Amino acid sequence: MFELVVVSGKGGTGKTTIVGSLAALAEDKLTADCDVDAANLNLVMGNKLQCTERYEGSELAAIDQARCTGCGMCQQACRFSAIYHANRSCAVDPLSCEGCGVCAYVCPAGAVTLSPRVSGHVFISSTPYGTLVHGELRPGEEATGKLVAQVKRRARERAASEGRGFLLVDGAPGIGCPVIASLAGATAVLVVTEPSASALHDLQRVVALARHFGLQIYLAMNKADLERAAARKTYKWAAEQKLPFVGWIPYDEEVTRAQVKGSPLVTCSDGPAARALTGLWRRLENGVMKDGA
Repeated sequence: MFELVVVSGKGGTGKTTIVGSLAALAEDKLTADCDVDAANLNLVMGNKLQCTERYEGSELAAIDQARCTGCGMCQQACRFSAIYHANRSCAVDPLSCEGCGVCAYVCPAGAVTLSPRVSGHVFISSTPYGTLVHGELRPGEEATGKLVAQVKRRARERAASEGRGFLLVDGAPGIGCPVIASLAGATAVLVVTEPSASALHDLQRVVALARHFGLQIYLAMNKADLERAAARKTYKWAAEQKLPFVGWIPYDEEVTRAQVKGSPLVTCSDGPAARALTGLWRRLENGVMKDGA
């Protein structure tokens, strides 16, 4: 199975807009949204939820009031101020508890236990453009990378059961744990950037990360005509690094109209950005995917 992950060194580059159009153009594919901190690909693809799975990525402390002596050792040891005195014993604030377990370790009465708690969900949806597997982390929860790994695992399983040959993944922005989990096991990566100094800096960081995994790397520049000097500088750096650009997408107000409509751009516009995205997909389909097959 060919697995293409679309990432960006920073948020707001238009990564999800591009993935939505690629999902509409591609055949024999399954799509996954691994930006679990701010999943929104379903808003573009018009999903209908099929099933929901619980994700238990952290633990929650609980204090047995009958066994608690109220000594306060757990409260002193908790660096998150999640434990407080209540009725001559101690209790846990579930919103502040990080599940680190130090309270259970120091409790002399053995009154503290840790149990798994729901940290988010994995969703499987149907869309007009095929199956979409996506995840959502609950506010304040951690272990984002573990949820991304679970989303990818379910996406691969579903793609195999449907006999799909192409997995298209909308990765998280940046270079942190969710991006690493998004890239793990991928065939190739498409990095979306913008014409600006900060975007070039972030592009360089995410390219270094992708190279660490030994992935095929391809670039696309969104809003490429807004700052031509910065675009040329980015292109020069990419040429020095022998990184190919497969797409130059101009600024187009049709993109905003498509977002408001909740549809992939290429399905509701024949403007310059939509044509550029169609060309980007043809280059991926005829070059990148055939080479990596």
